Amino acid sequence: MVIGSGFGGLFAVQNLKDADVDVTLIDRTNHHLFQPLLYQVATGILSSGEIAPSTRQVLADQENVHIIKGEVTDINIADKLVTAELDGFTKVLSYDSLIVAAGAGQSYFGNDQFAEFAPGMKTIDDALELRARIIGAFERAELTEDPAERERLLTFVVVGAGPTGVELAGQLAEMAHRTLAGEYNRFNPANAKIILLDGAPQVLPPFGKRLGRNAQRALEKIGVTVKLNAIVTDVTENSVTYKSTTDGSVDTIESYCKIWSAGVAASPLGKMIADQVGLEVDRAGRVPVNPDLTVGDEKNVFVVGDMMGLNGLPGVAQVAIQGGEYVAEQIAEEAEGRSSDAREPFEYFDKGSMATISRFNAVVKMGKVEITGFIGWLLWLVVHVMFLVGFRNRATAIFSWGINAISRKRWNLATTSQQLHARAEMVKLNKQAK
Repeated sequence: MVIGSGFGGLFAVQNLKDADVDVTLIDRTNHHLFQPLLYQVATGILSSGEIAPSTRQVLADQENVHIIKGEVTDINIADKLVTAELDGFTKVLSYDSLIVAAGAGQSYFGNDQFAEFAPGMKTIDDALELRARIIGAFERAELTEDPAERERLLTFVVVGAGPTGVELAGQLAEMAHRTLAGEYNRFNPANAKIILLDGAPQVLPPFGKRLGRNAQRALEKIGVTVKLNAIVTDVTENSVTYKSTTDGSVDTIESYCKIWSAGVAASPLGKMIADQVGLEVDRAGRVPVNPDLTVGDEKNVFVVGDMMGLNGLPGVAQVAIQGGEYVAEQIAEEAEGRSSDAREPFEYFDKGSMATISRFNAVVKMGKVEITGFIGWLLWLVVHVMFLVGFRNRATAIFSWGINAISRKRWNLATTSQQLHARAEMVKLNKQAK
């Protein structure tokens, strides 16, 4: 049984295609999400279908897979049972081996009230809602007669200067200066302010100081204001307040559209598992795993991807992919009679990190090799095309990136009022539940 159809879960299932096993895949969505490209859906470069193909279609040719759309509400390790629910239907399923790859959500570091006004970007719904907020800010700016209100509407704040925050801030700047140029009568979109906040002393901390400085200069060159050593202390409907870690000063930015990309929290299923095997999750909710990615003394329960804590490995796609492939290999070989005692420990091969800053500009770190600019952008394109699922999605993504490179137009900027009201309704329901 595999819980989660993200990178870890999907690659585990695909690598069990020829194994003498029956696979049940459970996920609360009906698609596999290429999460690193969500910001391109939010900013209108790609459509949601290009990064989120149907899981059933992806696995249509794999005869040993049974797919269940539902949310896992309980895992009973002692009895080897998993409970899933969907729209009032409850299904209890048994397993021989369990792979938990449920991923992670947004973390607000104990300030969950920020979510109402500064949504994160972990799902297709998040990306579509953010698109509605971004476009909605420009549309409201066209209507208002108040200069101060227009300035607030045209001030975008991105919290978190990791890869997602950097890429999103860069795309917001390109939208304001390039995509939307000349489309509004009462103001110039290029007057929009894009502010990137982070409590760290540099942009892209995992990339090292040189690439971090390079990325910051590139962002500032296209109009992004970068504020470092700035810890967000409050988020309201109309503003963001932050405190400087250098001099202790407090400042408030008036802003309509705020986006949170500052942290992640592993699925609560991690704690559910950890409690049953006598372990404690870390601050991000990750489960400490053994060298073979199992938990505690349970030789048949594996945790992979963003949910696992092992040797400080980062929560990136490659860790999940390689973890899923490794676990599938162990299960397949043991189905053929090999003992679980013969497992070799999981070894992660770091293929590098990369982030786009803007059109024709990216930073890439592969071991000691650091690449910036156009060559980095080409590498970014090649790698992301390779890991998109399906020929059609690869082809359409290449076409969309090509059009975006030579034209200022973006063809995926449609929004609906439903997207704007979705989070408010979610917050209301959560308050009622509490």
